[in-house]
Amino acid sequence: MRPNSATRPEYLAAFTELVQRIAAPLGALPRLSLPIKMYVAGGAAMHFYTGERVSNDVDAVFSKRIVLPSDLEVTYQDPDGAARLLYFDRQYNDTLALMHEDAHDDSVPLTLKGIDASILDVRLLAALDLAVSKIGRFSSQDRDDITTLGRHGLIKSAGLRRRAEQAMENYVGNLDTLKGSINLACRIVEDAERRNNP
Repeated sequence: MRPNSATRPEYLAAFTELVQRIAAPLGALPRLSLPIKMYVAGGAAMHFYTGERVSNDVDAVFSKRIVLPSDLEVTYQDPDGAARLLYFDRQYNDTLALMHEDAHDDSVPLTLKGIDASILDVRLLAALDLAVSKIGRFSSQDRDDITTLGRHGLIKSAGLRRRAEQAMENYVGNLDTLKGSINLACRIVEDAERRNNP
């Protein structure tokens, strides 16, 4: 897919530069080791799907363990001229989020100008899996993101419940809070569906 038409061009340029820095040293690897897949979640994925909410960090994991370049911060200017910083979050780890076991397999390739997908295959979590990943922490920002995905018609409440409950099957511990968050997330999407179809 290509980024949403509402994606900010200056953000897209900064993101692409960040990805180019990650991809540059990978080109020297043996072809049998390639491509490396980069699975993008969080605010970056949200922006590419909806054109809303610009995040300062990029949350992503890779299909293989790689040594990242040291310089993974890009400065750019907002349309109003304000200086912004986009950086790769080295602390992000999707094992602590609610994540379906097929999330990486079902991710969506993102086409970026100047990025060779045969070297670094940049992929967004599918919109449904992006929503599921928001349920684990379920902060006010996560709730807003789920609302936005629902408002854009990118997810449906029944599909969200099914995917989240399937994901939960692979988790252990006290799941009561998680079940409550799933119920609330589905109600949020139901509300968005009603507003979309009065």
